[in-house]
Amino acid sequence: MARLDLASLLILLTTLSNFASALKFDLAAHTGHSNKYERCIRNFAGKDTLVLVTAIVDGMKGDGQVVNMHIKDALQNEYGHPRDLVGENRMAFTTHADAHFDVCFENALVAQHAVISPSRHIELDIDIGADARDWSAIQAAEKLKPAEMELRRIEELVQEVVGEMDYLRTREQKLRDTNESTNERVKWFAFGTMGMLVGLGGWQVVYLRAYFRSKHLI
Repeated sequence: MARLDLASLLILLTTLSNFASALKFDLAAHTGHSNKYERCIRNFAGKDTLVLVTAIVDGMKGDGQVVNMHIKDALQNEYGHPRDLVGENRMAFTTHADAHFDVCFENALVAQHAVISPSRHIELDIDIGADARDWSAIQAAEKLKPAEMELRRIEELVQEVVGEMDYLRTREQKLRDTNESTNERVKWFAFGTMGMLVGLGGWQVVYLRAYFRSKHLI
């Protein structure tokens, strides 16, 4: 049964890898620079993971539009800010932490003359981990057969899946510990609040009895 599950996982990984396609969208040009004009694509990668960003931007330099790319993660780590992109552009980096990272594009309109509906078409492809490695170079360097190279690539994909599952299990454990700690604190806070209310009620009874006695009402 375990062998069948592993085989199914390998087939699934291979299928997903073969059918992965780039994200395509049009980016309208705007005057000025502001984050509200950025188009961002978010993804997640573990610490010390290789990421390869490939962006194909149509148009030509000097047409009055300047496309800039900005790559950063949720912890404010900066991975690159290339400017005036045209054609195919590749950028590889290694992540510094387990966090989401954003690949943002901005199209600045710098033309001195009027441009009707200025925009640029962008194709974006993000490869993470084993998919980001240059397997052709590895095959040539280590003199691997095509089948050996494919098995090597699938093996690394499986290792990444296992690592991701370990990471999720660790996060689940941390969240469960936090939940149990919060429940324990809430319980003792509730007990403390009830004790304080009972004490306050007892003090009010004693105070009122002493007050009425002083007034000779009881």
